[in-house]
Amino acid sequence: MNPVTFEITHVCTQSGARTGILHTPHGDVETPMFMPVGTQATVKFLSPEELYDMHAGVVLANTYHLWLRPGEDIVAKAGGVQKFMNYKGPMLTDSGGFQVFSLADTRKIKEEGVTFKNPINGDILFLSPEKSIEIQNQIGADIIMSFDECIPYPSERKYVEDSMLRTLRPSNTTLSASQSRSSAATPQMLRRSSAQAFSTALPVM
Repeated sequence: MNPVTFEITHVCTQSGARTGILHTPHGDVETPMFMPVGTQATVKFLSPEELYDMHAGVVLANTYHLWLRPGEDIVAKAGGVQKFMNYKGPMLTDSGGFQVFSLADTRKIKEEGVTFKNPINGDILFLSPEKSIEIQNQIGADIIMSFDECIPYPSERKYVEDSMLRTLRPSNTTLSASQSRSSAATPQMLRRSSAQAFSTALPVM
């Protein structure tokens, strides 16, 4: 499978904002783009044909929810997430990091990963950075994300820094063909540190 690369087509001289073309194994898309959310490998109320008609670009699926149901093995046996949802365009998988925030009442964060309570049957589940990357590779998305924490706002600087450092663990950055993601709750200095760490940890494509 060909790597994902980004081609810059224009840079604004005033703001530094860029337009470009994201080249993926399942097609090229122009950026900035509209990225529909297909949490469980389906965009609600829209068929794949309608996604093509609206020039949807990349569709986002969620690692945590596909892990619970139907399971990454079933998606892989179907030929990957594109064939599973009958969509031929590029796809991105979120790491499960948003569920660290949205399911805060039923999860526990450890240095090694996060323990969740399965909302379907009550089972205790453990998602580590390594497991998140393994699931995403099985799902077969074009772009995968490192397992991070979507931190609440506002948050204390120490909490933000600890969360960032967990995301930057070698097991997270070296296994992932992903991008750094910093939330609005992250102080500017920490956002800069995060970007610099990812830019040196990931291969240049």
